[in-house]
Amino acid sequence: MGSMFRSEEVALVQLFLPTGAAYTCVSQLGELGLVEFRDLNASVSAFQRRFVVDVRRCEELGKTFTFLQEEVRRAGLALAPPEGLLPAPPPRDLLRIQEETDRLAQELRDVRGNQQALRTQLHELQLHAAVLGQGQGQGHGPPVASSYTDGPSERTPLLQSPGGPHQDLRVNFVAGAVELHKAAALERLLWRACRGFLIASFREMEQQLEDPVTGEPAPWMTFVISYWGEQIGQKIRKITDCFHCHVFPFAEQEEARRGALQQLQQQSQLWSQVLGETERFLSQVLGRVQRLLPPWQVQVRKMKAVYLALNQCSVSATHKCLIAEAWCATRDLPTLQQALQDSSSEAGVSAVVHRIPCRDMPPTLIRTTRFTASFQGIVDAYGVGRYQEVNPAPYTIITFPFLFAVMFGDVGHGLLMFLFALAMVLAEDRPSVKKAQNEIWQTFFGGRYLLLLMGLFSVYTGFIYNECFSRATVIFPSGWSVAAMANQSGWSDAFLAEHPLLTLDPNVTGVFLGPYPFGIDPVWSLAVNHLSFLNSFKMKMSVILGVTHMAFGVVLGIFNHVHFGQLHRLPLETLPELVFLLGLFGYLVFLVVYKWLRVSAASAASAPSILIHFINMFLFSRSPTNRPLFPGQEVVQSTLVVLALAMVPILLLGTPLFLSRQHRRHRRRRADQQPDETKTGLLDSPDAGWGSDEEKAGCPGDQEKAEFVLSDVLMHQAIHTIEFCLGCISNTASYLRLWALSLAHAQLSEVLWAMVLNNGLRMSREIGVAAVVLVPIFAAFAVLTVAILLVMEGLSAFLHALRLHWVEFQNKFYSGTGYKLSPFTFNVEDE
Repeated sequence: MGSMFRSEEVALVQLFLPTGAAYTCVSQLGELGLVEFRDLNASVSAFQRRFVVDVRRCEELGKTFTFLQEEVRRAGLALAPPEGLLPAPPPRDLLRIQEETDRLAQELRDVRGNQQALRTQLHELQLHAAVLGQGQGQGHGPPVASSYTDGPSERTPLLQSPGGPHQDLRVNFVAGAVELHKAAALERLLWRACRGFLIASFREMEQQLEDPVTGEPAPWMTFVISYWGEQIGQKIRKITDCFHCHVFPFAEQEEARRGALQQLQQQSQLWSQVLGETERFLSQVLGRVQRLLPPWQVQVRKMKAVYLALNQCSVSATHKCLIAEAWCATRDLPTLQQALQDSSSEAGVSAVVHRIPCRDMPPTLIRTTRFTASFQGIVDAYGVGRYQEVNPAPYTIITFPFLFAVMFGDVGHGLLMFLFALAMVLAEDRPSVKKAQNEIWQTFFGGRYLLLLMGLFSVYTGFIYNECFSRATVIFPSGWSVAAMANQSGWSDAFLAEHPLLTLDPNVTGVFLGPYPFGIDPVWSLAVNHLSFLNSFKMKMSVILGVTHMAFGVVLGIFNHVHFGQLHRLPLETLPELVFLLGLFGYLVFLVVYKWLRVSAASAASAPSILIHFINMFLFSRSPTNRPLFPGQEVVQSTLVVLALAMVPILLLGTPLFLSRQHRRHRRRRADQQPDETKTGLLDSPDAGWGSDEEKAGCPGDQEKAEFVLSDVLMHQAIHTIEFCLGCISNTASYLRLWALSLAHAQLSEVLWAMVLNNGLRMSREIGVAAVVLVPIFAAFAVLTVAILLVMEGLSAFLHALRLHWVEFQNKFYSGTGYKLSPFTFNVEDE
């Protein structure tokens, strides 16, 4: 947890890797995930780098792997994840993997081609057999062939006598098969094109045939067309070609057709056996692919990552080693040195690691756990913190769920959210839960610990509000006594008849026995002014929480200034900010607490208004009807306003004038030391880290050579001053969303209870009828509770809590202008 409060120290290191062991060293670094390489060949094209040929070879292998993977999925099989830790293979194994992969791919293509050809041939044989079977069943032949004519009578013979004018014409046949959805259009077009001079018989096949391409069963329609005349035959053949029909020979003699059918059946059996053997061999090939492909994919991806990392290295002048620069956490440097020594021991020359100075801002490294990852993600979504800046995540672990719970306070709703998150936490190690592909589920699962605390804090604030599904619970005895009021007030029957609403006077002895031990007294749920009382309480509570939260953000900025050596910012920025914030709005909080403690029930009717006092504070005036809360209040208020206004010029001019004076002094000192620096400049090593104020603030680049421009600094400081001063007002008002959303959540809960479940409970007093009625009503109540109050209201409260942290809290001390350390690692490749 030490690195959670501030990012770890990161150093820039230079690696000297022997050429013979460079691949092994980088591979080992990928397994450890310790360093982030810097590209030393940024000006070199990707096609001109040293290992571009190896990268291309890995990419070609990746394309072949994709083909094999698609073939496995096409067969309905799945690739199992590789077992154990697979290191990156030696470079000499790449050729072996490529040869075996190409051989498997070619073998799979050949077997697939043979299977496709066999399926197509078998499909043709089955269609031909079905066509001959149709002709066999209907007895097509020359004696029954005829044509439709437009003769004057239906009794006209269909065939002329042998001695007629058509004695030289003979009946011909076109037989084949067509897809079922094309049959009607084919029959209609044949009739129109041939003017009815044909006899067409269409019949749907009883058994669907498997499509040779898609493998899905498809219905077919067989047809036999008899005609005479060469022109009619040409039209029929052209039309069947357009419809992609399968046309087969159709003998005129029945014996010939029967013999052809028997021969087709024998061929079909033979082709089926050959196809079965082919598919069994295909299954064996796919089995080898299933066994070999997953480890090969991991190894080749690792190999490609290693070569891409080596392409970022530069070559030494002697071409005997590769030089790399990388960012590495300081505490990981011994592990890095040991790993490189172990990897380069076989080469005879050990790899060398040493730190080098750098004026660039290092990357930010914050190690997280399962619990802290979601809270760190909230902070990083605003912006990655600059190097060694105070990290808001540890404080967000408490403040974010609490502010959410202030807006979502309900024991029942918080308990449901807590149980849902607890179920995800308990099942987090199950592979089926981790590998779920639903994006909404992945979002909830990633923030399971955040939801757990949000639900737990909502239960806590629900007990404070004394609300459970909008109903108050009596945990402790109430602090109000109705009996004492009735006994001492003399309420008669006539008084009760005239006054439907009764008032409990706390000034009457025995009516108010003391404050409720924890939370809101349940008697307030029966009061008519329940909403007014809670509005006043929640509004003041929101202001107190808001001012406290913002002041805590300003205090956290002190740790940044001290760590970066900017001590001048403490009296010139932090102190004026605290005086301005606490002098105005801290005083408002003081008035609220003071009034709670000093004003009693006896003097409540004449209690002064805090709002009027706060307005008069800025107007330097007083109200005769609004008495002071304490003696000397006007003097205190005027002093605080003047003091707060006096902080504005200090905020505006303090830092720029100090930096300007420091810059002039530094320039004068450099001018005095110019001769000495000329003599010793070649012997001095450059300073590592950030020397000037702005460098320690996280500004990259060589600040010593940068020209100091006072106008730019003044403009930057003016923006900061205006933003802070106006932000104190707007941000304090922004925290009133805690009151508004808490009120909205409570009222929605009340409406849902009153209009759904309460009406159901009043429908019937009979046990049997009530049980039947309450089942759908309770189901509707549960669904609406989850959909509206848990999901919609929960999302709304989450977004508002997010805004309060990003805008009102983090902008007081957190810049978020850094970038993450992205170590070179194989973990992503192994997933």
